[in-house]
Amino acid sequence: MILDPQELMNLINIDLKKTKNIKELEKLKVKYLGKNSYLSNQFFNLRKLFLKEKIKYSAILNQLKLEMQSKILERKKKLEFLLNEKKIRKENIDTSLSGRRIENGTLHPITTIINNIEYFFLHLGFKSVTGPEIEDEYHNFSALNIPKNHPSRSNKDTFWFDINRLLRTQTSSMQIRIMEKEKPPIKIIVPGKVYRNDYDATHTPMFHQIEGLIIDKKINFSNLKWIIQKFLYVFFGKDVKIRFRVSYFPFTTPSAEIDIMGNNREWIEVLGCGMVHPNVLNNVDINHRKYKGCAFGLGVERMAMLYYQISDLRYFFENDLRFLKQFK
Repeated sequence: MILDPQELMNLINIDLKKTKNIKELEKLKVKYLGKNSYLSNQFFNLRKLFLKEKIKYSAILNQLKLEMQSKILERKKKLEFLLNEKKIRKENIDTSLSGRRIENGTLHPITTIINNIEYFFLHLGFKSVTGPEIEDEYHNFSALNIPKNHPSRSNKDTFWFDINRLLRTQTSSMQIRIMEKEKPPIKIIVPGKVYRNDYDATHTPMFHQIEGLIIDKKINFSNLKWIIQKFLYVFFGKDVKIRFRVSYFPFTTPSAEIDIMGNNREWIEVLGCGMVHPNVLNNVDINHRKYKGCAFGLGVERMAMLYYQISDLRYFFENDLRFLKQFK
């Protein structure tokens, strides 16, 4: 019926040794395994045999085919290895040399500042949470005790989608969302992007804020003052001069703004804070007689400008590699 399998393997071994390149090997493969090869013809002739003979010879032919495929693949790997060796010798490649150094990227300076601030507050037991950047009017304004005629609600200051939806102007909206879902005690910080219609050397339409909130029994302004002072001493150094200045925010009372002394011996505002207004607590069904709260908010870019001594906020968002490479 068929040529002796061992004899056929001897023939293919002889032909394989004669192949000098991949092209010759492909021709040899067609010769022994192609559609018109001897092996294919034998498979075709199996239909003429009785069932027992068909089973016997089909097993022999399949085994023969597998051995031939294995031999051809083995020869292909060897030819490819020899080809690479020849190419290396020809191009004088020194494989013992160390590879070219790949320059790794680094964190954006704003990301670094956010991470540093988060690191401080997480060690004080705060939980970091995030929220939606597209907000509704209630969570962004009304629930925070911001009146209907407040300037921050105007189209000149805020990006509105319609009468109810807007790009959030402050991370304070997450105070409301968290207090609606969780019961006191609450201790959170909220880092994230906020949006306001402003653009100059110290303002951009999109920037980052970090909001802080504590709701618990027996919370007072002294607790807030201690936290803010410790944070600023860690962030700017123990020699930094700090002052608390009376201010006004609709969602806190009493309220204060915190300044630090700059290199030019002038005071620079860095963040705002205060005790959570009773109306805000009432809006989320928290008993303001039983629980008190304190809150603070800071602009990350403002902190980054002071920390790195950058004069123009827009540098952070221009993606100029000459600028960004300085923060490795």
